[in-house]
Amino acid sequence: MAEDSLEETLPASQNFIIPKKEIHTVPDMGKWKRSQAYADYIGFILTLNEGVKGKKLTFEYKVSEAVEKLVALLNTLDRWIDETPPVDQPSRFGNKAYRTWYAKLDEEAENLVAMVVPTHLAAAVPEVAVYLKESVGNSTRIDYGTGHEAAFAAFLCCLCKIGVLRVDDQIAIVFKVFNRYLEVMRKLQKTYRMEPAGSQGVWGLDDFQFLPFIWGSSQLIDHPYLEPRHFVDEKAVNENHKDYMFLECILFITEMKTGPFAEHSNQLWNISAVPSWSKVNQGLIRMYKAECLEKFPVIQHFKFGSLLPIQPVTSC
Repeated sequence: MAEDSLEETLPASQNFIIPKKEIHTVPDMGKWKRSQAYADYIGFILTLNEGVKGKKLTFEYKVSEAVEKLVALLNTLDRWIDETPPVDQPSRFGNKAYRTWYAKLDEEAENLVAMVVPTHLAAAVPEVAVYLKESVGNSTRIDYGTGHEAAFAAFLCCLCKIGVLRVDDQIAIVFKVFNRYLEVMRKLQKTYRMEPAGSQGVWGLDDFQFLPFIWGSSQLIDHPYLEPRHFVDEKAVNENHKDYMFLECILFITEMKTGPFAEHSNQLWNISAVPSWSKVNQGLIRMYKAECLEKFPVIQHFKFGSLLPIQPVTSC
């Protein structure tokens, strides 16, 4: 996917539609893998992967007005968590106050997105807002997983497709917007004790996230001294986590889990034995496709509209 894949000019007659589920049975997965949505989604992930290669979170990058507005949107979601404390209930997990918090987002999502999207693109707001609502967890099950994370990446991808985010926003999309999203999701997970959605337990990479491990490993490619083996070293993590998304993820895991790292995060422990970050990065992209994008339980929830269509890729 070329550099300019993040920027597409919309046909003037673009008909926006409310995205809906299209993958209802396992055989439908073929439709997803052949779809324009799949090609655009994976292309978006890989373009950003390339954009952040070898760069620290503290690297100086351009911050556009659209990026600032997205951060403000995420700050609003964060503030609503503070305004919606967990309730007393017998069950430790899945605090029901999450449903109150989610209802507020459900009600306000279109207004929030309208503050990011310029008025001449107002028609796109209902379509794009669906992905935001899908990106924060499930209010029935009070769980969160990689499918919700994918909805947030799809939300950002849609904003690129309508031209709100541009090619020179690449680094800020990951370092500023996605990183802020991660902070808010961690706060949600902690505050409301959310369950991991479709977790593979000790055999999964992480209970909740995947993309920050991909982009975070890309950041570390060709690092002068940090190697994959260092991320299981507490000192290396404590000294460098503010610069690298991958290490920030490791820190969060060690805060949330007890016992030996090799036991609670076996997959990551195995990855720490890989000799180079570029190998880790390539391996994680393969694993993401196999474990998330090609898994029916994850993709059955994905929604398709005019910006991420279920129609097969059209060859030029």
